[in-house]
Amino acid sequence: MSQYGEPTDQTYTRAGFGAPVHRGERPAIIVVDLTNGFTDPEYPSGADLSDVVAATGRLVESGRTAGVPVVYTNIAYTPAERSSVVWLRKAPGMASMEIGSPAVAFDARLPLTDEDHVITKKGASAFFGTGLSALLTAMAVDTVLICGATTSGCIRATAVDAVQSGFSVLVPRQCVGDRAEGPHEANLFDINAKYGDVIELQDALSYVTGGKA
Repeated sequence: MSQYGEPTDQTYTRAGFGAPVHRGERPAIIVVDLTNGFTDPEYPSGADLSDVVAATGRLVESGRTAGVPVVYTNIAYTPAERSSVVWLRKAPGMASMEIGSPAVAFDARLPLTDEDHVITKKGASAFFGTGLSALLTAMAVDTVLICGATTSGCIRATAVDAVQSGFSVLVPRQCVGDRAEGPHEANLFDINAKYGDVIELQDALSYVTGGKA
């Protein structure tokens, strides 16, 4: 039974939610916005996501050894965009993510290499207005493992757009985080019901390594 109780579970079951996704043979790992502005609690937009960074790093290193492509995203704005992007009128704190600033630099604890792809986005989804879908298609990817922050914002938006773009979605629970536990858990529940499977890190490690982890 979920944390929301039997009536909620029955409602979702009756609606036909929660079937397991098909896991393909060509996965990719997408690391969403694990930049200082999100992982460092010294930033107003940040939180202590040390455990998320460590778990994601472990998955990335295991996946890379097995030949799984890795795509990192950050979110960053030019001075002109900071005054013109409509989303920033609703979430003005995000305007601090200025291109070239330490806030948009990737957390130095991540195992980022020159072999990894890097995409800068302007919205919550890693797909919206970017070349991510075309990149994944060019690499014949059929399944994405989504890591990063925040669960209630960019992770959820990326999961929704991933499945809408034709990719099976897996979200390793230990590899995503948020500023607050309530929105984090609520969105994991919803992602697992409607858009992809929320799985354990060990399951993700075993999947990307073909059972060798």
